Amino acid sequence: MNLYQRIMDASVDRQLDVAFSLPSGARWTHAQLHEAVARCARVLSDAGVEAGDRVTVQVEKSAENIVLYLAVLRIGAVFVPLNTAYTDVELEYFLTDAQPRVLVCDPRRLESLEAMALRLGVAATFTLGADGRGTLMATLEQSMETAPVRARADGDLAAIVYTSGTTGRSKGAMLTHDNLFTNAATLRQIWGWQPDDVLLHALPIYHVHGLFVALHCALLEPSPILLLPRFDVDAVLAALPEATVLMGVPTFYVRLLADVRFDRRRCAHMRLFISGSAPLLPETFAAFEARTGQRILERYGMTEAGMITSNPLHGERVAGTVGYPLPDVEVRLRCPEQETVVQEGVGVLEIRGPNVFQGYWQQPERTAAEFREGWFVTGDLAQREADGRVSIVGRHKDLIISGGLNIYPREIEFEINQLPGIDEAAVIGVPHPDFGEAVIALVVASDDWPGEERVIAELRARLAGFKVPRRVLRTAELPRNAMGKVQKALLRDTHAAILSG
Repeated sequence: MNLYQRIMDASVDRQLDVAFSLPSGARWTHAQLHEAVARCARVLSDAGVEAGDRVTVQVEKSAENIVLYLAVLRIGAVFVPLNTAYTDVELEYFLTDAQPRVLVCDPRRLESLEAMALRLGVAATFTLGADGRGTLMATLEQSMETAPVRARADGDLAAIVYTSGTTGRSKGAMLTHDNLFTNAATLRQIWGWQPDDVLLHALPIYHVHGLFVALHCALLEPSPILLLPRFDVDAVLAALPEATVLMGVPTFYVRLLADVRFDRRRCAHMRLFISGSAPLLPETFAAFEARTGQRILERYGMTEAGMITSNPLHGERVAGTVGYPLPDVEVRLRCPEQETVVQEGVGVLEIRGPNVFQGYWQQPERTAAEFREGWFVTGDLAQREADGRVSIVGRHKDLIISGGLNIYPREIEFEINQLPGIDEAAVIGVPHPDFGEAVIALVVASDDWPGEERVIAELRARLAGFKVPRRVLRTAELPRNAMGKVQKALLRDTHAAILSG
């Protein structure tokens, strides 16, 4: 069934209840939300969007952005969200790969992106700003016409979400209506979602965490959402007394604990704090409990499968672990050396279940390589205890997670190696007090290399800001093992304290 139909059905008796509350004081009822969705769906249909067509979206967070997402679902098209930090160079790859019917972008970038989209065969380009204004909403307001909900099978695509690639080429994870619905239904059950819950939403919505996990839990109840444009300590502190659930990345909780106003009184109305997208440090877990009297519920997921494991709502939430597999998710560990399945201990985590994606868009060979006997190979190293509790102990690949965002070094290394005077680059993640990890680069370079500041400036024009190294250090050589591979673990140990000051 079309996921949007399920969302609409959930609110059939709650039409006058509040769906969204905004910092401006504006409120959207469910009736207003679904009316706007139906009209936005008509705008997209009139632009030629049909079932299965892709709609690529790179805009700031707003209630209207959520309307756009739901409108794409309503007409059976495929939503393709992109990080707002991506540059024009990066966006060209996504448009070439996804081949969307429509692009929706920020009004400030229309001039450059419209020309690019036209060159790449995109039929129409609309704009949508952080204030909810732009050509998309202007077109919607000119007509009261609506588009019907298109029937979709459970296995039809609902979204393509791009994940960073180790070779510098991002992969589009294909997620179906059933992938998204079953995962949300399970989370609502195990997290005890209630009609009187109020979600404080401060996450970005180009990411699985904010777009699918947070929004779907609330919309399928339905329960009200306090929609913040971004995480801001003052705004979150002001909204906490009205909320019951907050989903965040570890950085959220680190920043809240740094403010003396964050105390038990502020949290008295809260039922649940959830953390994910990056490891939560045990010291943050302990400090949060000491300050608030509440324990953060940490869970684990990824773009290709939504949520996979969760600490229990009722039961022991253990710092440094990500809890147990969801009721409908199976996990197993495979020893990377012997290639054998192990029941306990450490191994590469493999999963299967209704939440697991259908494969990578237009990459059948890569899809086949990432599945083993019907199990998806996550690439993460995990430890499983005798009772089934899972801990993520490392990353089999060189993934860097900074502020909840995934960064693959190979993409950055590729760009650095294009610069004059640089012979070789190695990109690693090192501890950062705010973001958990941050990027630095080690380069082997000739005497006429551009220098650290120039390299960083060049990378800012080529890469999203969160991927740009904080430091670029010149070195005589990169340490290698007997097989000639760069020893990144040694580099991480050597430079672990470089950003701590």
